[in-house]
Amino acid sequence: MADLPKRGALKVFLGYAAGSGKTYQMLEEGQELRRRGVDVVIGYFEPHGRRDTIARTEGLEMIPRRKLAYRGAVFEEMDTPAIVRRVPGVCLVDEFAHTNVPGSEHGKRWQDVESLLEAGIDVHTTMNVQHLESLNDQVWQITGIRVRETIPDWVLAQATDVVMVDVTPRALLNRLERGVVYPPDKARKALENFFQESHLVALRELALRQAAHEVDTRQAQPEEPGEQPEGPHERILIHITAEPSSAELIRRGKRVADHLHAACFAVTVCPPAGLDQLSTPHREAIERHLNFARNLHVETRVLTGEDTALALVEFARLHQVTQIFVARPKYGGFNRLLGRNLVHRVVRLARQMQVTIVAERHRPGS
Repeated sequence: MADLPKRGALKVFLGYAAGSGKTYQMLEEGQELRRRGVDVVIGYFEPHGRRDTIARTEGLEMIPRRKLAYRGAVFEEMDTPAIVRRVPGVCLVDEFAHTNVPGSEHGKRWQDVESLLEAGIDVHTTMNVQHLESLNDQVWQITGIRVRETIPDWVLAQATDVVMVDVTPRALLNRLERGVVYPPDKARKALENFFQESHLVALRELALRQAAHEVDTRQAQPEEPGEQPEGPHERILIHITAEPSSAELIRRGKRVADHLHAACFAVTVCPPAGLDQLSTPHREAIERHLNFARNLHVETRVLTGEDTALALVEFARLHQVTQIFVARPKYGGFNRLLGRNLVHRVVRLARQMQVTIVAERHRPGS
């Protein structure tokens, strides 16, 4: 049996908004690697009409895009199989969070990158911090825009290097006003919506904190295989229900777990007969939340029992959980009373654990 190729290394150039210079920096590094004799190709590059950035592609081999027809139009996507056949040393891939058109091998570009890494190809790529899944609710609260193209945190966590490409919000706005980032019409709309200075300041802070976390995480990793990092051994349990707020609870709990290097469980409690006893909308909502948790690499469990609080706390004790995340009840009347009773009983039963009651985020003024 032939030896499998060693997995490629992933390097991510992280920014907080379009025009911050991520792609330019990635191409600069690609040019430097080429000068040193490394076999570098461009797997996907989105020019956006930026002349300075386009100039940085000169001399770099560009793998032709694949054309795909969808709903009467033709789209161009990265040709992942062609890159795998080419087997470069390093492949430069713009817009890591991009959603591929139906008919592609994978739904997301980060999944295409996974294929390149598995083929032993090193990949350099670009993304903005607002595309990180665990920050989705915070970004919505800051900007009022719900980002739909997201990358699971575990994908970024496996990167060998994360490079923060920084620019001050004022400098970025100057670029936008000069037409460096977008054409005039698109730039005016951007200034009225996403590219407000207060938004950019908050997003930049998120990006800087995330970059610092990525550095700390890599420095804390054990040097020898099997060696465990020092520090408290945390375990987190997230209570999943059919309520829409469960998605936010999963993001919050998983982000805390990542920062603490903690094991994480997403747990739902259903009647003794199982999920099939629930109404179809109720069951589908819970299954959707459990699948969302699995996609974020959270271990999921479905417990059965008449007493939800007792089932949760017994599971927590059995698995040495240190923190339990539950949603704050938000409905009035009898449902709110039931929710309060559940939360109070969890707090009372989980005496040796920290119980975090998470309120659903709301944008100011909404």
